[in-house]
Amino acid sequence: MRTLLYSILSFAAFRFALAGSPVEAATISTSIAGDVKIQTATAAKPSDSLDDTPPETIFNGQTVPPMKDLSGVTFDEEISKGYWLVEFFSPFCGHCMAFKPTWQTLYEFYYTSKPLPGAQKNSESLNSFSRYYNFKFAKLDCIAYRDTCSAKEIESFPSIVLFKDGTEVKKVKGARDLSELSTWVEETLESIRPGSRPKEGVTLPKVGAHEIDPASKPEISEAKDKDPAGGAAAASKHNALASQSISPSTLPKAELTKAKTTPNPTGVSVPLTAEKFQKAVTNTRDPWFVKFYAPWCHHCQAMGPNWSQMAREMQGKLNVGEVNCDIEKRLCKDARVKGYPTLLFFRGGERVEYNGLRGIGDLIDFSNKAVDIGSGVVDVDFDSFKEMEETEEVIFLYFYDHATTSEDFQALERLTLSLIGHAKLVKTKDPRLSTRFKISTWPRLMVSRDGKPTYYTALAPKDMRDFRKVLNWMKSVWLPIVPELTSSNAREIMDGKLVVLGILSRDRSDEFISAKREIKNAALEWIDKQTQMFQLERQELRDAKQLRIEEAEDRNDQRALRAAKSIRINMDEIERKGVGFAWVDGVFWERWIRTTYGIDVKDGERVIINDEDNRKYWDITINGDPIRPSRTSILETLSKVVASPPKISPKSTTGTIEHFFFQIRNACGSHPWLALGVLIGFLASVSVWGKSRIRRGRSFGSNTGGFFQLDGKEGLLGGVGANGKVD
Repeated sequence: MRTLLYSILSFAAFRFALAGSPVEAATISTSIAGDVKIQTATAAKPSDSLDDTPPETIFNGQTVPPMKDLSGVTFDEEISKGYWLVEFFSPFCGHCMAFKPTWQTLYEFYYTSKPLPGAQKNSESLNSFSRYYNFKFAKLDCIAYRDTCSAKEIESFPSIVLFKDGTEVKKVKGARDLSELSTWVEETLESIRPGSRPKEGVTLPKVGAHEIDPASKPEISEAKDKDPAGGAAAASKHNALASQSISPSTLPKAELTKAKTTPNPTGVSVPLTAEKFQKAVTNTRDPWFVKFYAPWCHHCQAMGPNWSQMAREMQGKLNVGEVNCDIEKRLCKDARVKGYPTLLFFRGGERVEYNGLRGIGDLIDFSNKAVDIGSGVVDVDFDSFKEMEETEEVIFLYFYDHATTSEDFQALERLTLSLIGHAKLVKTKDPRLSTRFKISTWPRLMVSRDGKPTYYTALAPKDMRDFRKVLNWMKSVWLPIVPELTSSNAREIMDGKLVVLGILSRDRSDEFISAKREIKNAALEWIDKQTQMFQLERQELRDAKQLRIEEAEDRNDQRALRAAKSIRINMDEIERKGVGFAWVDGVFWERWIRTTYGIDVKDGERVIINDEDNRKYWDITINGDPIRPSRTSILETLSKVVASPPKISPKSTTGTIEHFFFQIRNACGSHPWLALGVLIGFLASVSVWGKSRIRRGRSFGSNTGGFFQLDGKEGLLGGVGANGKVD
């Protein structure tokens, strides 16, 4: 039996060895007592078909472990020490998949490289490169960890970022070839360990190769600015290429691919699924104007022809798409679509919503402005800026000099998307413009509205790069001095201030142009007067502070002196009603103007001064005449309206009952504690009155035992007369 058992075990071991199984390392031993024991050495488990862990690779005969896959949860902790070169990618990005072999070859080449010349192979471990330079390669999936990539401001895939001790050092967007990446790595390694890298450079393998001869020498460097021999080599190579006839077949594949990409080649609105949206919109820098709709939505159906016509007009200029939210519900939820139709403009992971009118002209106008941002922030000089002022009402101008950093320009580029349809953003280093606008520090941001400058007051570098802070300031000043009132900007124009509103008609072109000019002149003059009053008021406060300081010094009163010096002059704390100017198309908004203000533009151009917060308006001068669109009429009436109290009686834009409740609401909003006290007093009064009524009712019923009195004849009810006359 023992011989038979040995034969069976030997046959099994032979079968496993032929199959190449890890169990071939098993050893068989027998015990003296006749018991058979099978001892199996530790062996690797067969690979599971469901395990997607990348396998180890071999480069130059050395085993290379899989590249580190970082987790978004522990990302900052993992890269907090040493140098990390991280690829931010998307598994759905075609550019990322094409770049993957290059990135893997770069990692394998440097992981197996010998940092110390002459080091013996058997004297170093597999991670000696990482230990010597403290330099590691890694990657992060931005689909799985979207929040982490957003926090690192990753706008396109792939993006490669170099971190030092958790701090970003340099960022490169898009795929790069092996030579360019190696140059970047070599410069970083040389800065870590000066003198450790070969002066002639390194010999790089071909993408996808698994070995390279360590003794091979690199070709002569073509860095002309560093090596004269390299410059000669580059010149000879350039001449050789120039002598050849260039045909499409000789162009690099990447250039051919780039030349074929034309936005909206067919002039139609492309239906987008979730997968196609990810590939075409999210993972690229291409601009897209996308409509999110539902087939049953009447507003979507009404806008359909205009949307299709806009797509035809934008052929070859702007990508136009549409998403059916009945089918792509998850995509619409991720896009935070709350109503139909929703129109969003996308570029490089960022978006802006279009809230304007949906006419064909409005859509095309917005689309043309969206196309303009593709060229980035345009650099202008004195003459080109002057020409631009003739056509643009609002221009944001960014002043820079030779010391302005790439981080400053990157922060500037982020602003372009939010300015579509509002204002133009340009940059300059022309000294003539700096002299005109009295710029003495760089970088500096200002806005020119009809030639009148307004400056962004924050000057610190962190404030200039603070996207949200700069954008909030831009929103406060991006309206023209006299904008047109539309449905998209009505709240922005009318709320929180008095508005001089010109009711004009485009049908009478001469009167229309003249009226707009008069309103603008009145606005500019009013702004100048307010600026002078502001400066005078601030100077008066400063003079009052100085008088207190001098008085305390004369009395040698140190306490009063400290109190006087601690006075802060803050003009923002002084409450003053702002005044804005605008005009509205009286023909297009004829019904609203007639029902709200009782004015018909057919009777001629008119001006009203509106106080939206209090639902009041003024439409006559101090003499009782209608306010006309003239500088004199507007300024004389405006000064009487802003007086406290107003010298002209206002009219109400609401009815009597609505006005009564509106006044109550305003009173409660202006004096919340007083309103709360009145409410508590009212409730207490009602409670006391109710309790007194209950007590009086109980007292009335206690005399008879009930609520009914029967004049002494209630004995049948068990009352007082129950023991009355008896036979």
